Amino acid sequence: MLQALDAAAIRRWAAVCVRSLDAQRQAIDGINVFPVADGDTGSNLLATFRAALESLLRAPVDERSEAGAALSVLAKGALAGARGNSGVIVSQMLRGLAETLRDVDEARAQDVNKALVRAAELACEAVAEPKAGTMLTVLTASAAAARRVRGDSLHEVMSVAVRAAADALALTPQQLEVLAENGVVDAGGRGVLVVLESLVTVVNERDEPVVPFSVPISSPVAAREAGSTEFNYEVMYLLDGTTEEKTGRLRDVLGQLGDCVSVVGDGAGLWTVHVHCNDIGAAIEAGVETGRPHRIMVARFADAEGAPSRFGRQRVVVIPARGAGIAHLFRTEGALVLEIGDHDEPDVWDLLNLITSTGASHVTVLPGDESLVGIADEAATRAVAGGQDVVVIPCVSPVQAMAALAVHDSARRAGDDVVAMAEASAATRRGELVVADADAITWIGPCERGDLLGFADGDVMRIEHGPPTDEKVIAAACAVVDRMLAAGGELVTALIGHGAPDDLEDAVEKHIRFDHPAVEFVAYRGGQRDTLLILGVE
Repeated sequence: MLQALDAAAIRRWAAVCVRSLDAQRQAIDGINVFPVADGDTGSNLLATFRAALESLLRAPVDERSEAGAALSVLAKGALAGARGNSGVIVSQMLRGLAETLRDVDEARAQDVNKALVRAAELACEAVAEPKAGTMLTVLTASAAAARRVRGDSLHEVMSVAVRAAADALALTPQQLEVLAENGVVDAGGRGVLVVLESLVTVVNERDEPVVPFSVPISSPVAAREAGSTEFNYEVMYLLDGTTEEKTGRLRDVLGQLGDCVSVVGDGAGLWTVHVHCNDIGAAIEAGVETGRPHRIMVARFADAEGAPSRFGRQRVVVIPARGAGIAHLFRTEGALVLEIGDHDEPDVWDLLNLITSTGASHVTVLPGDESLVGIADEAATRAVAGGQDVVVIPCVSPVQAMAALAVHDSARRAGDDVVAMAEASAATRRGELVVADADAITWIGPCERGDLLGFADGDVMRIEHGPPTDEKVIAAACAVVDRMLAAGGELVTALIGHGAPDDLEDAVEKHIRFDHPAVEFVAYRGGQRDTLLILGVE
């Protein structure tokens, strides 16, 4: 049982939240009856936590190596990817945790006490007119109960918090008449309970989350999470380049245009804006006058009501990849591939067209190269705005994309599959052999144009001066393998590039067989022209 939350525990908590919310999304969606019937709260909470987890997995290791730092990355990812009112509220809950634990390496019981209180405060501040019987009530009750715990047991703090949350959730029908009439508890409150239960799962070092108690479920169908039916559109965007004073005025302007107004920040200059309205142009123009709006999303509530699904299949994996050889490898594994020339500029619209043309409701994107991560993110954002569920798993090398694709299982729940693929990618270390295209200063000394450079996880670890002869390439390849296996590993994957020595594969295999007999080796002819060799260690 954990006595403190470190960065690894925070990461596991986010992953368990995604799995738990995915498992209970339909149940939560089905009980939304306040303020009007809807079917989005579970989906919005899941999408928000997916965005938060993706942000955490994508962040450099040194930016998420401590509990406070990991929470900060998680909170910013949630804010940037917040969906609906419930997503905005949980992003502020995470921000409150992050603010309190900002300088903490490991969060102990009393640290978590204080953090839960701040989380409830910021969540309540995100709503213009908080009401009793909602997710804010559940979160506030859990924080108040945890605050009364004086001991140093993290398990006790979280157990008390969860019991209080469950009690508060059970009382929500007594606070809101519409809940009592429909025989359900508050949907957002149930989502909060799932999130807190997920943290108990991590503290107790259990493999599976605890499933909250069941409640009667009704299944109203609509696409509105809150607010008056007078307003037909939901407008959301991110905003930067502004001040707190200006965002206060923006909140007032949006309040005149519609309802369900939220303008909340991450404390570092980024704001999420949300409003239900009829005048889309005015809502966006107000943002332009306040700062720089981007990632604008507009949804028409009436579109989803009674409409048949436009998706013909459930899930696909899409990979933008450089070079015909590597693209062929991904195709043979069942992925849909956007092939990009070794030296061509990637086009976000080509990738977006491939994503939308799949006809799949859920698309996982694995960028097969570091230079393709940006277009993957932009294409995913545009596809999500169009109604598809698209997740980009951070891969900066084709070997990481191969590792992620290897564990893909379409029979698993989408959330579990994304987590498994992301973990496989993150666990794959990468190495490269390239020929320097210019004189430069590296961490281990100067190099000249034409020198052979060996990289391990993005850092130069070997320089072979002069023209890259076959002997130098083989020696450098074996040195990179040794460096990467020094940290452990069971499988080495090699992508042999165009121009590599004919006997490179055999030489590396022989070296591994004699120096690392317990390690498996597999090689493919990738044919990439900018890299003589790409290595992956799992």
